[in-house]
Amino acid sequence: MKFVIAREALLKPLNLVAGVVERRQTLAILANVQLVLDGQELSLTGTDLEVELIGRVELTTPPQSEGEITVPARKLVDICKSLPDGSDIEFNLDENRLILKSGRSRFTLSTLPAADFPSVEQSDNGQSFSLKQGDIKRLIEKTAFAMAQQDVRYYLNGMLWEVSEGQLRTVATDGHRLAMCTLTAALDAPNPLQVIVPRKGVNELTRLLGDENHDAEVMISANHLRVVTPGFTFTSKLIDGKFPDYERVLPRSSTKTVLGDREALRQAFGRTSILSNEKYRGVRLGLTSGELKIQANNPEQEEAEEVVAVDYEGADLEIGFNVSYLMDVLGAVSGETVKLSLSDPNSSALLEEIDSEETRYVVMPMRL
Repeated sequence: MKFVIAREALLKPLNLVAGVVERRQTLAILANVQLVLDGQELSLTGTDLEVELIGRVELTTPPQSEGEITVPARKLVDICKSLPDGSDIEFNLDENRLILKSGRSRFTLSTLPAADFPSVEQSDNGQSFSLKQGDIKRLIEKTAFAMAQQDVRYYLNGMLWEVSEGQLRTVATDGHRLAMCTLTAALDAPNPLQVIVPRKGVNELTRLLGDENHDAEVMISANHLRVVTPGFTFTSKLIDGKFPDYERVLPRSSTKTVLGDREALRQAFGRTSILSNEKYRGVRLGLTSGELKIQANNPEQEEAEEVVAVDYEGADLEIGFNVSYLMDVLGAVSGETVKLSLSDPNSSALLEEIDSEETRYVVMPMRL
């Protein structure tokens, strides 16, 4: 295995692939990235047994010899980053050592056999479809913030992907708030499908999807989600569990509707949150005709109050929320105006974009 590659051509796929590799592993080889040179295509693979990412880069000059090997991921990244811009790197596998040369620099890395490198198995039966990378990324970014972190209800530590005829929907919830985004697309899905993609898989996929208007091939089987782009192949195991019936959570009979400027509300919540209780993050919303009063206080007896003009006609209402949840929603939605639907102080709020039916957000109230 002997070839030359430009530093910049190697660094992008190497960074992404190394991002999958955990710093602490049970197997030594999981700290490594697998290099496979076949013709003029160099493949780089990283895995933690849950998520696998394969990056591909085309060499501009034919290699002297092909081959495959695994080397420490973190060290290879650090070496490539430390070399000057515009430099070329020569890779030469000499028995069980990989020698890297660039200018007057020379590095010798330990290796482990490529034959021992684990790969994530992929079953053939499943559904596949093609979507724009930008559309998939938008679905994830509109909902990912609501995923749980290390919840004992393991099925909440991920994102539901629901494929049905003509649409792909993503849903995330941590039990206190719920985010849902629906993409209408030409999907042929005779058998509706629900799978849960784990948190790490969701985050890695977001990093990977870059070329907004380029297609990505999505394959979903019983145990895996695979996304293939021209430069990468991403595979994630799925969470084996049943996602809650999110349709039951959506408020159906809201009696009060508030329309407000999204950016004005986001900034007002941000300022008020400074003096909210650091542990519970609660704010009190007071609705009266034409205005929304936002109040926060903390154990140090400090207080903050903001008044925002809104489009609201109805009975007065006081209700408490976790301000972080509201700010997350206002950061995820687009459009100038946001719609807030409420019933009473004990019922969940529904937040929607006024110009689009693509997203829906549910936030449970707090007792203050």
